[in-house]
Amino acid sequence: MNRGFYTIMAAQFFSSLADNALLIAAIALLRDIHAPEWMTPMLKLFFFVSYVALAAFVGAFADSMPKGRVMFVTNTIKIAGCGLMFFGVHPLAAYAVVGFGAAAYSPAKYGILTELLPPEKLVVANGWIEGLTVASIILGFVVGGVLVSPQVAAALLRFDFPVFDFDVESAAEAAIVVIIGIYALAALFNLGIPDTGARYPRQERLPSKLIADFAHCVATLWRDKLGQISLAVTTLFWGAGATLQFIILRWCEQVLGMSLSQGAIMQAVVAIGIAIGSVIAAAKVSLKRSLSVLPVGVLMGVLVTALAFVDFGVLPAGGMTLGNVHVSYAQMLAGAMMVMVGALAGFFVVPMNALLQHRGYVLLSAGHSIAVQNFNENLSILVMLAAYAWLIWLDLRIETIIVIFGVFVAATMYAVILRHRYNQRQFDSTVLIGQSRPLRSE
Repeated sequence: MNRGFYTIMAAQFFSSLADNALLIAAIALLRDIHAPEWMTPMLKLFFFVSYVALAAFVGAFADSMPKGRVMFVTNTIKIAGCGLMFFGVHPLAAYAVVGFGAAAYSPAKYGILTELLPPEKLVVANGWIEGLTVASIILGFVVGGVLVSPQVAAALLRFDFPVFDFDVESAAEAAIVVIIGIYALAALFNLGIPDTGARYPRQERLPSKLIADFAHCVATLWRDKLGQISLAVTTLFWGAGATLQFIILRWCEQVLGMSLSQGAIMQAVVAIGIAIGSVIAAAKVSLKRSLSVLPVGVLMGVLVTALAFVDFGVLPAGGMTLGNVHVSYAQMLAGAMMVMVGALAGFFVVPMNALLQHRGYVLLSAGHSIAVQNFNENLSILVMLAAYAWLIWLDLRIETIIVIFGVFVAATMYAVILRHRYNQRQFDSTVLIGQSRPLRSE
């Protein structure tokens, strides 16, 4: 990997870290204003609505200029959204602005990989970038949880900035000031991303033509025998992953008696598992063998379902003390199960993500293919988060919600496997893996 790749990874790490720390701060803000419980998953819904609403436009925007420049501009939008939250705008509306920046950022951060690297390095590159992204999620949840914890919040509220006079009155607001600084650091790395030299035809500007072109791109990728399988898997994964974040927070509070800060750390434990699975996939699964990981998705759904049937109350009351933190046996068992869920998720999504990027680049273009991917994945997130908020509104027990969620994931993944088997009976689509991008004017 060259120096440009590592600069991209650094920029992605800090931007993603800030995104995830901000989620915890936004949840704390909602609790400060005594918002109803169903609003908490709505944070992610408002964040991802831009991915769906702007999908027809962000791909063209990402291909209209060097992608390092796109990442800088869109990271600045994230900073603006974060600032709105600090200055009293409702957390849902402010987080939607951050999501607007993230929606335009995503096609550039993934599209540049296909411009910078050959197809045979995409699985390894995705393993690295997904592993680093997961590391940023881990640290982001931990940073967010630590920043809103009473001890750290008290120290931040006592701190006086030498030049700027911030009117900081709560732990969440103090956390947001720190998070803005992390976004600024990501912007500095954005400026160091090299121009790959890739150029595309002049992009359409009329919304009607952009929408028509995007619809054609969506249809092209869904018709492709490899594209439809990898797109179905990643669509399910990201929808399930976003929902699982909130399920874990609620489960930790209701079943394990943990606080918001402690629940955020448990989310980080899941992310550790994803990082482990991502690294193993990058080392063991080639692009040619990427479809062999499909059964792992079914196993992940089964393991999530099992969480609802474990009686943590029968475990001994003792535990371990790590520094000043006491971890009970119930929390240790829950953490081990979370690591396993994350490892299975990381192992099957990294090869699928690489395959989807490869087919999208061959059939479409870097920016457009990632925009199609984002549209489908984030539409799944919106639907699944809305369904989860509805289940919360119905006041179902968290164990019931976990069973519904786990069975849905396992059944859907099995349906994808059946569809792939059907495709293979029609045509051995695996011969297309590694195919070069057709020569054409760009």
